[in-house]
Formats: sequence, C-alpha cells, structure tokens
Amino acid sequence: MPKAGIIYNDVKPIAGRVAIELKDKLTAAGWNVCITSSIGGILGYPNPESPVCHTPIDGLTPPGFDSDMEFAVVLGGDGTVLAASRQVAPCGIPLLTVNTGHMGFLTETFLNQLPQALEQAMAGEYEIEERAMLTVKVFRDDSVLWEALCLNEMVLHREPLTSMCHFEIAIGRHAPVDIAADGVIVSTPTGSTAYSLSAGGPVVTPGVPVLQLVPICPHSLASRALVFPDTESVNIYPVNIPRLVMVVDGNGGCYILPEDRVYMERSQYSARFLRLQPPEFFRILREKLGWGLPHIAKPTSVELP
Repeated sequence: MPKAGIIYNDVKPIAGRVAIELKDKLTAAGWNVCITSSIGGILGYPNPESPVCHTPIDGLTPPGFDSDMEFAVVLGGDGTVLAASRQVAPCGIPLLTVNTGHMGFLTETFLNQLPQALEQAMAGEYEIEERAMLTVKVFRDDSVLWEALCLNEMVLHREPLTSMCHFEIAIGRHAPVDIAADGVIVSTPTGSTAYSLSAGGPVVTPGVPVLQLVPICPHSLASRALVFPDTESVNIYPVNIPRLVMVVDGNGGCYILPEDRVYMERSQYSARFLRLQPPEFFRILREKLGWGLPHIAKPTSVELP
C-alpha cells in the first residue's frame, strides 16, 4: 500500500478542511495516509526567562512520517513550507506544496489546481528538485545549546530595539573579519529572495552551490554582501553585551551571549520539492517579484513607424 503524508497550517481553517478532504480521497484510492500540523516544525521562541528553546533537528519528524512515504502534501503559505521542510528533511520526503496563503513563493500549485496536481503526484508524473539547507548550531564552550535546520536564512540582531552590533566572523579557514551592523544574515540560495534580498543581497538561483553573508544596515561603506562556496563553514562570535537574538527562517531561535558561538554549515539534509513541471526559477521571479518586467510599457494601441 503506497504511503503519503499531509502537513497543514492549523491556523487557517481552509487548510484544515482541505486536509481532511484530501486524506479521505487518498484513503479511498488505497493510500496509507498520515496527517499532521505544521506547528510541529515551528521553532520555540526565546524569552529572558527561557533563553534557549532547544529543538533537536531529528526530533521534529511527525509520527508515521518516514522514508517509505512517497510524498507529503503541504497546505499553507511559505511559512508552512519552511516548517514542513524542517519536519521531513531528515527522512528525505518530497513535498507537494499547495498555496493557501498570499505570496506563496515556495509553493508549487494553488488550491483550485489541487485535484489535477494530486492525480499527477499519485501517478508519479513529477520531478524532484532539491534545495540546500543549513545546519545552525549554538555552542557554549564545546556544548551544543541549540540547533535547527534552516532553508532560508539565519539572522542575528539585537532586540527589542535595533542598534549597532559587533561581530567577528570566520568563514572556513579564512582570516576572521569584523563587521559592525544592525545585524547579519547568512542565507542559502533559496533564502536569497527573502530577507537577504530586502537587505541588499543578490538573487542566487537555487542550483548554485553557494551561501551568502549579508550585513544589515552596515556601519561601513566596505561591508557588503559576500557570496562564498557552501563547502565553507561559518563561525560568528558576537561581542555585544548583554545579548543578541538569533532567528531562523523567520521564527524561533535563542538568545546569544558574548561567550556563545554560532556555527553554520551546509546540512547533510536537503529540502526536496515535488515539481509538476520542470522548475523555471526566472518565471517565478517574474510572477512573484516582478523581475525582468519592462520598465516602460510598450504601446499596443499605437501604430509604430
């Protein structure tokens, strides 16, 4: 009996309703179905009384989800896709992402196209696209305080008010550099169209094996976004007192004290996405972000010489 999963955003009533309908349809077709909420992939939020909300990477996989699963349908927006990726990446389960949100930059299809998309998925008529992920760890001395998988980016900054931070950053075996900025972002190619883009970083196509370091509002004309091979690890040593806060993929994280070290490397796990047609990144950039649109409208009602 083939096996499939459903991961839905339980904050959105429509996602919950569609999840139940989808489970009934797959079960009637002879599939073994496991269903769960994406809340299990949301990282814990720190507070001064609980500065570290430790979420082990391999501890997020929902019950019943394993490597025998053909695919999992994700119902939600980009945040749901990010959470679902953390939940199933260790098992290698490909995700069919269905947009019930707004931007849906990471989603493959829409609710009104779900019946046809499901038929294609059940028939195996798809490609699988792999996206690189980061392993993010916080060390104090030699002990791991916190860890998480990251598909978009890791952000390190002050809270509650933005102000200048100081970082010593070592990439691979290169000499450490000092950066003064409101914060720093370390991004994957997938995350290059998220916070990194807003902070002035370049757009990187998904298949390029690189990471990027982007200072947020740097306090120097010399501090600019840096792109480097994803074979290089990154160590960040904050020197701010009393603490900084780290955010991964826009949610969760932990407080970082001056004696802590934030370590990142390309993860052994990848996010795997089920594509119903060959991936076309430039088309998505055009549709979602307006990239490459003509800056002057071409007249259609005027006869040109």
